[in-house]
Order: sequence, then C-alpha cells, then structure tokens
Amino acid sequence: MGRMFGTDGVRGIANKELTVDLAMKLGMAGAYVLSKNADHRPRILVGCDTRISGDMLANALMAGICSVGADAEYLGILPTPAVAYLTRTGTADAGVVISASHNPVEFNGIKFFDGNGFKLPDSVEDKIENIVSSNCEGLDFKTGTEVGRIAYNLDAYKEYVKYAVNTSGLDLKGMKVVIDCAEGASYKTSVETLTELSADLVAIHNNPDGTNINAGCGSTHLEDLMSTVKTEGADVGLAFDGDADRLLAVDENGDAVNGDEIMAIIGCYMKEKGVLKKDTIVATVMSNLGLFIMGDEKGINIEKTKVGDRYVLERMKEMGANLGGEQSGHIIFLDENTTGDGLLSALHLLKVIKESGKKLSELRKVMEVLPQALVNAKVPVDKKNSYMEYKEVADAIKKVEAECNGAGRVLIRPSGTEPLVRVMIEGKDQKLIDQRAKELAALIEKVIR
Repeated sequence: MGRMFGTDGVRGIANKELTVDLAMKLGMAGAYVLSKNADHRPRILVGCDTRISGDMLANALMAGICSVGADAEYLGILPTPAVAYLTRTGTADAGVVISASHNPVEFNGIKFFDGNGFKLPDSVEDKIENIVSSNCEGLDFKTGTEVGRIAYNLDAYKEYVKYAVNTSGLDLKGMKVVIDCAEGASYKTSVETLTELSADLVAIHNNPDGTNINAGCGSTHLEDLMSTVKTEGADVGLAFDGDADRLLAVDENGDAVNGDEIMAIIGCYMKEKGVLKKDTIVATVMSNLGLFIMGDEKGINIEKTKVGDRYVLERMKEMGANLGGEQSGHIIFLDENTTGDGLLSALHLLKVIKESGKKLSELRKVMEVLPQALVNAKVPVDKKNSYMEYKEVADAIKKVEAECNGAGRVLIRPSGTEPLVRVMIEGKDQKLIDQRAKELAALIEKVIR
C-alpha cells in the first residue's frame, strides 16, 4: 500500500477512498500528534471548501478530534490560506482544511497545519499515518468532562479579509477586475476584499451550490474568464481554484498568464524595490525554462525544488527567501502567509499593474514562455512511482531527450494526489513536443498496468 499522505494531505473520492471512518481516525490521530505536548485543552480550527461532502467529513473529523479531548472550532467555508492565517495568528494548536483543491466535486481531502500555520513535514505526517494504520490503538479516548467540544465561528473569514485589505494598502479605484471564484471557497473573501479596495469588480462562478466546484471554471478552466475579460473590457482577470490557494491571471487581451509569469512579474518588482530577500525566487522542476532564463537576465536566483508547494516552502525557510511558488499558481509570500495564497497573489499582481501604470500584457514580456507540452498518463496508484523500472519507458525517454539536443527537456513525475504520471516536455517546436508527449503518455499507459 502506498503512502496515505500525498503532496497536499490525504485525498480521494469522498465516501469511497476518503471515508467517514478514515476522516474520524485522522481527526483522532492528528489531534493527538499535533497537541500531545500542550499544557492546556487543545484547540483545532477546521475549515472547508464548498463541496457537498465537506459537511459529512468535517463532522466525522471533529468527532475524532473531540474523542481524544481536544476542542474543535468549525470555521465553515474558508480558503486554505485563511485557515493557515487564523491558525498562526490565534491561539489554536493546529488547523485542518477539508478540500480537494482543484479536483472535481467527487473528490475531497484533509490537510493539516501546525500551530504556526505551516503544512506538516513528512515525518509528522508519518506519525499520524502510523496511528491511523494501527486503528488508533493506544490513544487515550476521553470520557465525562474531558471529552472535547465543538464551537462554531462562521464569521472568521472577516478577519482574513481585514488582513488582506490592510496588508495590500491598495486603492483600486478605476481598475476593472474580473474574478473567477471557481464556485469555491473564495466566493466571499475575494469579492469582499476587492470591493473594499474600490475595484470595479465583475465576479463570475461565485454561486457555489455544493456540486459545481471547479466545474468548467476557476484556475483549471480559464475559458469563461478569458471571454469575460474581453467582453467587459477589463484590465485584468483573476482565477482562483476551489480552496483559493492558487492564482492564475488573464491579461487585458484575454490571454492566460501562468504562475511562473506572475512570479517573474512580482519578483522583478520586489527586486527593484529592494524587498526580494536573497534576490531569490524558489520554483520547482516543473517551472518553465523561460523563468530560469529571466532570472539570469535580471540577476535573480531561481532556486529549484521538487513539485509541491510544501517543498517550495521548506526551501524558502531554509534559505530565508520570501517569494516562491509553482507554475500552477501556488505562490507563497512568506512575509505575509505560510502557504500558497491566491488572494495575496492577486493583490501583489494588482499592485504592480497599478504602480507601474503598465498593462499586464506588457508586464508579462519580462519572461518568454517556451513551448511546453503536458499530458497525463493514467496508471495504477501503486505503480505510479516505478515508471523508470520499465525498460520500454526508460528507453523512450532517452530517445526524446536525445531528439531535444540540448534545446529542451523531458520531465516525468507521478502525481502526488491522483493515480497519474505527468509527462512534460519543453522545446522549441510546439507541434513536435505535443506529439512526443502524447506518445510517451500512451506508452506509459500501455506498459504500466
């Protein structure tokens, strides 16, 4: 059996892979591991995105928390970065988010933050997983007055909105902004923040009903945002995902702007202002080669980590960097929050547009995006880490790399959250790399069964 925790918590199809029983045991084990040294009754914050299974899993999780003598405080629908912020700025011992981020509605997930608002290192997740795997044997289940309580604080999101407004210091009067809330957790926080900052705001996909999260919208489906920006004659479009920890943008021409480009724009601005610590942006192996070329040209060190915003964060903390993220739009401003934050990313981007007086289409020219092809291959979950053990696959990868002849690269990696192997190829010829990526993905699906 593979590791229970992926790159972003425990995920699976709700009520099939991520069951009520598993959620309750994760509540028990997580509460125990994250608060066992507390000299008081532990308090754990719990927030959800908008998917229909959130209530079911939240109640199971909180039952588990209470069973080991910790209190749970339910925050309702709240972005992942808001839970991280409220955890680190309050008196909570830990925070939990029930969300499957950008995944379809049938999926859900559970991810933990420690009392400082940071995602857990592998070693701590392993402790939680080991307890769950042992059916929570040996835990001290409380009785009588020692059983935990559940409190409800559904206005907590207002604290996060206030923080975002005060941190940005922006006046967006005269700027027309379209936001796509992905029918997800940002449907209140992003709208209220940008409205308070006086933006001329158009919000789309901000009527969640529990079943429509990420459905043809948000950061994984930019088509509606692109067309709306052009129809409205807006200055910029901003797309969040289901739990609002990532941001992608659309320029005034309706063209998509990815996370690498957003980091390049903001990183250059921060360096110019003397606030880019270590003159460094921490990115991942999946970042476009154009970002690294931009770094060389602008005197910015682009540090590379494995995929996953948690690994970006770990490297940022090690280096003392304050900007890092992923092409997918997880961008971390470590001076302001401890995890990827779509709203803060949006406010930083809007600040550059506002203060520079330049259009986003002009600002994005700081980086040339080299052609990139990405194709997913579906494989059994227990075999997704062993693709290089198959000679046919290894030989095919070497052949494509030789064909690139130093002017591109092949990167193949297992998904941290889904039964997929991701095939990514960069090069100068888009048609060629598209074809090679499809061929490699098809070969992987054929060979790995």
